[in-house]
Amino acid sequence: MKIVVQKVKKAVLYSNGEKYSEIGNGMLVLLGVSVDDKIQNAKKIADKILKLRIFDDENGKTNKSIFDIKGEIMLVSNFTLYGNVKGTNRPDFIRAARPEVAEPMYEEVLKILHEQVKTASGAFRTYMEIEMVADGPGTYIYEEI
Repeated sequence: MKIVVQKVKKAVLYSNGEKYSEIGNGMLVLLGVSVDDKIQNAKKIADKILKLRIFDDENGKTNKSIFDIKGEIMLVSNFTLYGNVKGTNRPDFIRAARPEVAEPMYEEVLKILHEQVKTASGAFRTYMEIEMVADGPGTYIYEEI
């Protein structure tokens, strides 16, 4: 599984043109599932998201977690994180898990996060648009192998 985490002041997700979910201060997390992932990767990636200390403390150091700031998470499935453009200009998605495999893993990550933090979701297998207010330069990429 691969994640791209963006610190946000707020984010609103639209699915097929309709407002679907929104969060305030916290993280917008794009989640990609690879063909190599197993369900146990879901707990590991959820734990990583929850433990990330990417929010500023009183000294301006990235030292606080989502719990410390009482923040929210928006988790959005994104198979294009496994789009490969090496040696080509058109991405291939050979390493991206098929939807019937990826969706249960996405749902498991969502469930784990939701048990501990206010968590909003994207709409799996729909066209989504996301409006966000990024919180400074705060974008992080992680892959659980």
